[in-house]
Amino acid sequence: MSTQLKHFINVLEEMFQFDQVDLDFGIYRIMNQKREEVSRFLEKDLIPQVKQAFEKYKGADIETIKEEITKLERQLADMGVPKESSEKYITLQKKLGQGVDVVALENEVFSDLTNFFKRYYHEGDFLSLRRYKKDVYAIPYEGEEVKLHWANADQYYVKSSEHFRDYTFTLPSGKKVHFKLVDANTEQNNNKAQEGKERHFILTNTDPLIEEHGELFIRFEYRPEGGKRTRDKINTETLEKVFTMKEFESWISELQALAPTEKNKKRTLLEKHLNDYTAKNTFDYFIHKDLGGFLRRELDFFIKNEIIHLDDLDTENEKRFEQYISKVKVIKSIGHKIISFLEQLENFQKALWKKKKFVVETNYCITINNIPKEFYSQILENNSQIQEWRKLFSIDDISETITSEFLKENPYLVLDTVHFSEEFKVRLLASFENLDERLDGLLINSDNYHALNLLKRKYESQVDAVYIDPPYNTVHSEILYKNQFKHSSWLSLMANTSTIVPYFWKRQFSFGLAIDDYEFVNLAGLLDTLYPNLERNIVVINHHPQGAGGRLSRTHEYYILLSPPDCPAYLGQPVEDYQEDRSFMRSGTAENNYRYGRWKSFYALLLDPKTNKIVDAENPIPLDEPYPVENTDEGLVRVYPINSKGEERVWRSSYLTGKDRAKNGELIISDKGTVYQTINHEQKREVLFSNWTDSKYNSGTHGSNLLRNMGLGGNFDYPKSINALETALWAQTYGNTHALILDYFAGSGTTAHATINLNRKDKGNRKYILVEMGKHFDTATKPRVQKAIYSKDWKDGKPVSREGSSHMFKYIRLESYEDALNNINLHLSEQQKFAIEENMTPEAREDYMLSYMLNAESEGSASLLDIDMFKNPFEYRMNISNGTETKIQKIDLVETFNYLIGLHVKEMDFIRGFQLIKGHLSTGENVLVIWRNLNGSTNDDLEEFLTTLDINSKDFEYDRIYINGDNHIENLKIDESNWKVVLIEEEFKRLMFDVQDV
Repeated sequence: MSTQLKHFINVLEEMFQFDQVDLDFGIYRIMNQKREEVSRFLEKDLIPQVKQAFEKYKGADIETIKEEITKLERQLADMGVPKESSEKYITLQKKLGQGVDVVALENEVFSDLTNFFKRYYHEGDFLSLRRYKKDVYAIPYEGEEVKLHWANADQYYVKSSEHFRDYTFTLPSGKKVHFKLVDANTEQNNNKAQEGKERHFILTNTDPLIEEHGELFIRFEYRPEGGKRTRDKINTETLEKVFTMKEFESWISELQALAPTEKNKKRTLLEKHLNDYTAKNTFDYFIHKDLGGFLRRELDFFIKNEIIHLDDLDTENEKRFEQYISKVKVIKSIGHKIISFLEQLENFQKALWKKKKFVVETNYCITINNIPKEFYSQILENNSQIQEWRKLFSIDDISETITSEFLKENPYLVLDTVHFSEEFKVRLLASFENLDERLDGLLINSDNYHALNLLKRKYESQVDAVYIDPPYNTVHSEILYKNQFKHSSWLSLMANTSTIVPYFWKRQFSFGLAIDDYEFVNLAGLLDTLYPNLERNIVVINHHPQGAGGRLSRTHEYYILLSPPDCPAYLGQPVEDYQEDRSFMRSGTAENNYRYGRWKSFYALLLDPKTNKIVDAENPIPLDEPYPVENTDEGLVRVYPINSKGEERVWRSSYLTGKDRAKNGELIISDKGTVYQTINHEQKREVLFSNWTDSKYNSGTHGSNLLRNMGLGGNFDYPKSINALETALWAQTYGNTHALILDYFAGSGTTAHATINLNRKDKGNRKYILVEMGKHFDTATKPRVQKAIYSKDWKDGKPVSREGSSHMFKYIRLESYEDALNNINLHLSEQQKFAIEENMTPEAREDYMLSYMLNAESEGSASLLDIDMFKNPFEYRMNISNGTETKIQKIDLVETFNYLIGLHVKEMDFIRGFQLIKGHLSTGENVLVIWRNLNGSTNDDLEEFLTTLDINSKDFEYDRIYINGDNHIENLKIDESNWKVVLIEEEFKRLMFDVQDV
């Protein structure tokens, strides 16, 4: 095997993840299932095609040599030179005798293909690294005025908030082990790591292992390692160091338990998790939106620029063009086949990324005052719920015993249905009419792209304001980027949702984003590029008045506001009603403040000397005519806008308006003769300026300290000031007290807290939707909302007034992208295997392998919809990870389908084995959804049930009826392509993969 071929095979093995045999998560687990088959195809089928291809072109090359010899013979004869004396003639004759050196051509092809794929491929991703010439990049460009984040602009950023800074796994004994990142050293003032200084996860020298509260923490730094060690080498050294730490012997015995693979029989449990941890920070960060198109374009550019060398064709070193063509055809043929396989892999991942995600958990938090008393006895018997109340609300401070009377006296205790049985939850929800309308909020534990993708049908054109506070990408909040394009990667994260969020906006809306100096310029440029028709305003907020250190101690951050240009002004909170006495005579030096500049506003106000009240006004006198100054015939005093200097000025209002003001008693005169206009300020709102400097915007005092007082200190870093959010939401909703507010970087939940506070102050009915992926969803976001509902003020982790709000919110968790990957199983029936191996032509088998294998063999996997499991939809199960362990868990198909069709739920009930959901779509259509266990219910049972409930598909009560499983319900055609009774399975699959962005 030639050196060039070895290099080429090494590149193929790297691109197809053959070097990651020990990784059993995500796409690596899938590729491991097909490793031998793919390897056999590449080495036995694909690579030999290079030699075969040159055999095919060999004759053409020989003919080219013959033509060159004939041409040279004529030239030499014309010149009278014996051909045997020509060195070129002798060389051509020698080539003709030897034929084409196929081996040399093969090696050139392998070398060129190796160079091409190595250039664009880097640790799992393909980046746009087109070279115009040595060390000069050609940035992809399509005529845009501004081209931002070109390195990653055509990719989805996968780890949107799952930074993998911390990683937890459970030992067989049940004890937990944590990988903890204690220092993230990043390159400064340069977007490219210096050569040889790539960062790695390195065991810290100071206290590498710590045991706290019965759990083990293995501590890492993320920094350049100073040498040229690979990730695998560093991991091996880490394992050796950990296993020699005798003081942790009880832990090490479990960490050394075997977790073997076929290739690595001696792999330990710690090695497995360490490889996963470091690999997850290195691989799988991006999914290309069009990898096939991208690589084919780049291969074309590579061939034209670096193989054919068009610039050199007219020089003395010109090579035979026909030779180029033969070689180019082979490179294109083999290159396109490899690209097709890579495209299949990437498109498979893209489909999993973009598909709507399953709801894996649905629960409700409801204040006691909204719960019928018939449920009290079960609530009082639920120790888990009462223990949560003790933890969250310190109820032991007000009562040692929890009774029905206690529940009545504490109406704002927040019940969480997670503590109760499914039967209890079903009965409780059935007690509510207009269920979705009753909800004050929705919390979603999910990647924001997936959450918005699932929500968009239900909430299309319904959101008044979007506010987000994304990670600022500083040392303290950055994602551990694997490549050197840190800012480009961050912008790709921000751009993930850019095509989805416009679905939610009402015609008049606002989009607010918090950011600091580090990414402000980049973010503003991205927003201007994405939304060129929106008006951008900037607020500077003095959120950290004590300063952050550095050459210039920063105290500020930015609040970017986008909205259509015709929206109302941004105003703050309402101010108290008050009366203002404003001088009615204009001041200032502009001409329109004088009679000569605006003579129609120079007129006499008429004062009744008996009452000292202004009662009327006279017509203004033209500028070139004298005006009367004596009293009127009725004895009324004429008062003109003439100041103490004798200057003829003007009144603030024109004559007709001034006359009305005089008659309405709005104008008064002081003892010194000054005329004032009395202005009653009612329902006025605070004027907002572009710099917010008030101390109430201090994030330390009104953010971090607030969380600490709520008993949530340390669970979330850098929360916003609650006052900043209240002001922002007033501004962004233009004062609408019934606004719907969306925050898909929810953090600690400040947006929900601010919404609750605003509603508490003005009896509004604002609603919120919050999306957060981080583990602090359960330690900060959700408990903060619960606490804010229970009491408006907190001190030292305890409620002060216990003055709460009647409230109800739903929270759901979604399947993650990693869950989707980990629930893929590749399989073929014996019949399918036989058809592929025995009945397919070699060309058809190649086409199957390159383009269709993954889609065909993954069909029926749980994350891609196992229709067979719909027979009992209440028992649809998948492997779901909670960050610590992966376990089989029920999937909420009912809730998932509600979002897929965009259903606004009015009623939910479970009757005689049938799950009924009534509601309406955003189109206004009334909808009935019926779920049943087909293993225990026949179509006769269904018909009898519908008859009992007086539900008839032929009447007009419902515009659409969805039912799972084939049925005999009489159907009606709505239009040319739609029927009234719809099979849930078909609609579920159609909508789950209907994922086109705006």
